[in-house]
Amino acid sequence: MKAPIFLFLAALGTAALAVVLPLHDGWLMLALILGAGALVLMLVALLRGATRGKTAMGPVVVLDGSNVMHWNGGQPDLATVRAVIGHLGQQGYQAGVVFDANAGYKLLGKYQHHQALARKLGLPEDLVMVVNKGEPADAMILRVAQDFGARVVTNDRFRDWAGSFPQVAEPGFLIRGRFRDGALQLDL
Repeated sequence: MKAPIFLFLAALGTAALAVVLPLHDGWLMLALILGAGALVLMLVALLRGATRGKTAMGPVVVLDGSNVMHWNGGQPDLATVRAVIGHLGQQGYQAGVVFDANAGYKLLGKYQHHQALARKLGLPEDLVMVVNKGEPADAMILRVAQDFGARVVTNDRFRDWAGSFPQVAEPGFLIRGRFRDGALQLDL
């Protein structure tokens, strides 16, 4: 965790120099790249916790937020995601959520960054991610799950990603779910 903090401080220093020394315009770009990289490394370090695939709360699962939000009646709803997170918590799991960039538009008619969605879900900001516009959330979901030895909560089968992430074909890796007669059912 020391290296990402050092990189972030170096990015701040580089940004300060870019402001003070206007002849070095490229330094501001370097500062932005360093800062973004440092923040990603800090997020990864925080998510990893003390042991791979587990937190103090229990095993980690990654929710495909843009898929899960449609489970109850087909309309996007954060209450559906909150219900799944709550159920998983009762079962001893720690949930993180990854959303497509357009999730905020579908839910609230405007873009929502990860901080806003985290607040609405009642989760720490470091457990919610909104991918960049044009970036496939599927790849990020699977990469995060792979990095943390986690399972994925979704009804997507990720067939297009099986070559890069063969674990999608492993029994139990994908946790399917649904609402039936108003009650949540997860195939844990």
